[in-house]
Amino acid sequence: MSKNIIMGGLAALALLAMPATARAEDLTFTLTNASSFNIANFYTSPANVDDWQEDVLGEDVMAAGTQADVTIADGSDQCVYDMKFVFEDGTEFVREEIDLCSLGEYTLSDN
Repeated sequence: MSKNIIMGGLAALALLAMPATARAEDLTFTLTNASSFNIANFYTSPANVDDWQEDVLGEDVMAAGTQADVTIADGSDQCVYDMKFVFEDGTEFVREEIDLCSLGEYTLSDN
């Protein structure tokens, strides 16, 4: 009987570990727009990939002086990302190789 209890306990531990593994594949960070420009489009891409992923903002615009939590749910364990910001006037700003896991946040500013 103790063998069944141990096996049941191990199965329960395996089930509890599964959601933690799935969450580990999502990267969440705080993006602060401390610039004086509204961001119309925001793209991310793992630094080792040549194509931009879909627009994180979708139909939304991120106003100057605001912040938001951004989740990248691309299923990878990647931490280093390139980021492309497109402002309402069409100008672009690209930052390459930002380690979002160690930073946990990114602030875009005019400086």
